[in-house]
Amino acid sequence: MLNRKQDRIAVITVIAFICIFFLLVLTSGCVEDLQEETNTSGEATVFEGNKLTPISEQRNNAIQGTQYIDQDTYELYVHGLVGNPVNLSYEQILAYPSVTRFVRLDCVEGWGFDGKWTGVSLNTIFNETSINSNATTVIFYSADGYSTALELDYLVENDIMLAYELNDVTLPADRGFPLQLVAEVKYGYKWAKWITSIEVTDEPYKGYWESVGYSNNADVDGPAFER
Repeated sequence: MLNRKQDRIAVITVIAFICIFFLLVLTSGCVEDLQEETNTSGEATVFEGNKLTPISEQRNNAIQGTQYIDQDTYELYVHGLVGNPVNLSYEQILAYPSVTRFVRLDCVEGWGFDGKWTGVSLNTIFNETSINSNATTVIFYSADGYSTALELDYLVENDIMLAYELNDVTLPADRGFPLQLVAEVKYGYKWAKWITSIEVTDEPYKGYWESVGYSNNADVDGPAFER
């Protein structure tokens, strides 16, 4: 009788632990991925008078851990409400005119970091693909199954970039190589990493975290959750 009671207590304890774990994941908005050793030789420490957070000190979150993508076979598929869908190789993306900015990433968990980001403006890609006039939303899909969306007007008016360098070094795998969205003044869950596909649509879309209650607007000076 005692053994049965002990077994029942053990099962309840395990179930409670699992529930607490998933509750923490849901309320944090991200699962922290352990920082891996990265070759950061030549990493910038200051840009335009702003001190940069070393990559080794940057926290990183992912829903499935770090993704490792082969740049030789990588393609970025841009499709949806566009006149000219394209599959862009990594080399083609690097060949576009580049933009560089100092931008801070803020996570809903309360931490953040400052970086020098270099990449290609989404406007450059949008111009090449000829976006339809009725398009309103752009969805970003990642290699790990993650997705998020932002309004087309926000992306165009703020000249938002897809970054392939951080602090003057090639974007490390744990930071999203080959491409991370630099969603300025938006919470970190909008900064999609390991982007493999971009879809242009005329319908609203809720991504991975937005579908469970996180704000679809995600302004850093606004609420993190939908009311």
